[in-house]
Amino acid sequence: MGNHETLQTALIFLVAIVIAVPLSARLKLGSVLGYLLAGVVIGPAGCGWITDTEGVSTISEFGVVLMLFVIGLELSPRRLWVMRRYVFGTGLLQVLTSSVVLGACGYVFAGLSAAASAIIGGSLALSSTAFGLQILAERKEAGSAYGRQAFAILLFQDLAAIPLIAAVPLLADNTALHAQHPASVMKTVAVILAVVVGGRYLLRPVFRFVARSRQVEVSTATALVVVMGTAWLMEVGGVSTTLGAFLAGMLLADSEYRHELESNIEPFKGLLLGLFFISVGMTMNLPLLLHSPLLILGLVLALLAVKGALLWPLGRWISGLSRTDALRLSALLACGGEFAFVVLRQATEQGLVETAISDALTLAITVSMALTPLLVLGVAMVLNRAARDGGSHREFDAIDTGPPKVIIAGFGRMGQIVGRVLRAQRIPFVALESSVDQVESSRRFGSVDLYFGDPSRVELLRAAQADKAEVFVLTADDPEVNLRIAELVRREFPNLKIVARARNRQHAFRLLDLGIAQPVRETFYSSLKMTRQTLELLGLSPAYAADRVERFRRHDDQLLQTQAQLLDDEGKLVQSAQEALVDLQDLFEADAEPRAEHEREKMAVQGES
Repeated sequence: MGNHETLQTALIFLVAIVIAVPLSARLKLGSVLGYLLAGVVIGPAGCGWITDTEGVSTISEFGVVLMLFVIGLELSPRRLWVMRRYVFGTGLLQVLTSSVVLGACGYVFAGLSAAASAIIGGSLALSSTAFGLQILAERKEAGSAYGRQAFAILLFQDLAAIPLIAAVPLLADNTALHAQHPASVMKTVAVILAVVVGGRYLLRPVFRFVARSRQVEVSTATALVVVMGTAWLMEVGGVSTTLGAFLAGMLLADSEYRHELESNIEPFKGLLLGLFFISVGMTMNLPLLLHSPLLILGLVLALLAVKGALLWPLGRWISGLSRTDALRLSALLACGGEFAFVVLRQATEQGLVETAISDALTLAITVSMALTPLLVLGVAMVLNRAARDGGSHREFDAIDTGPPKVIIAGFGRMGQIVGRVLRAQRIPFVALESSVDQVESSRRFGSVDLYFGDPSRVELLRAAQADKAEVFVLTADDPEVNLRIAELVRREFPNLKIVARARNRQHAFRLLDLGIAQPVRETFYSSLKMTRQTLELLGLSPAYAADRVERFRRHDDQLLQTQAQLLDDEGKLVQSAQEALVDLQDLFEADAEPRAEHEREKMAVQGES
């Protein structure tokens, strides 16, 4: 291939990525699907702009090696131990049950051999890590109960992919395996021991030496040498290159250079992994979809139905998720995954799986991945509609407790903390929450003072005996709902003291306008604590740092009260902010004078004594 052809090929790849991936991301279908579509368009089945699919596949497989290295970097033994129940409990059960059921379907209904059924069942049991994590991040649900469980299952699937990939050549050549069993085993063990020992005692001194050079390009080259060298050594020993990369990553997971390694590898991993997905799209058998649409559709539906049906009870009964969260987990992880492409391609090359079967399964996996964002979105819409309908028809919980001293409206993150402290102080309270899922989730941890109901309804507040309470804690997350409840309480229960959560400064202004004297800005006090720690780390004494932060807090509280009176005049509002900054600087400069500093230090010593 000449220079002209090389540049043309590179340009085609880059243009396809630049167009397809952002378009797919804008449609909320995920970047992986964008890469696959780009490969379909530029490949032999599309426009035919790229015909050397073998050469592209050879280069792109290194992206999978880099991905396994990065996964290994993320799996420190400490992190695995913390997540052991979810990773090695639910994750192991999901992979085993899905592999057995899907493999048995292939053996019984498709007449596959036992070895082929095992490999196909194992590959189809894996879900898309790239799709799953991206969807959770886009929907801001990675920290939810089902999001954490999904991450644990995906983590185990990534671990399970390593022996699955390594098993393909062994299952494909049983006779050779038995013929040279002792030598092969000894060679494999020696190579793995060399990687483990060398990685533990050699890699860290090497990275320490390279770090002293302070040359970014040298650090990047060293990281690539480690990955490629370990992969090559494993291949020489007859072991999967991906297993070598994964082991190298795990050996460096607790290293102080882990984050630097990850940042150096990430650009290469992302580009080469994208190239791998493009190569999968290029080799996709599109005529098969046109000639046998019912076959592909049947495979897709069977895959989604079987995996979804197995995931739901695992999430519901093993992980203790609510019904809705278990359904969300099933929708997210029912699809096939990117590792299945690697396994099926290797199985086809080894002659373990026929090309026609591999093509059909690859196509079905791709379609299932494409349907996943739509499936997750559809399930969320159905559940949200059901929650609204169920909430409007469901009776409020009967509140049968004695008169509380405190009423908490909203039992999310902030409400739960308030409730825990009140309970520890044996202060009677009633918490009201309008989300059925939140109520069910909190009650699993013994929240006996929590009741389902809409705190913006006056009849519920009367049932909670708000007229006999002393304090009303308003922690509702939605600012509009928050303000509506505050206005209702102010009007119906004027003697009730209100402590209200404010999302931001504008929300605080509106609460002040309702007569709530001190709205609690949800990020304000945590920011002040971060500022104090920053000042202390810069060498300021704890007393001096606390004094600086406290002065700023008082100054900003006064500014908040002043600006609340100027909301209708934007010019005066801007002017007050500018003047406040000058006043704060003058205040700090005055405090920096020797006499003022001496008085402050004297007061600090007296306070400590």
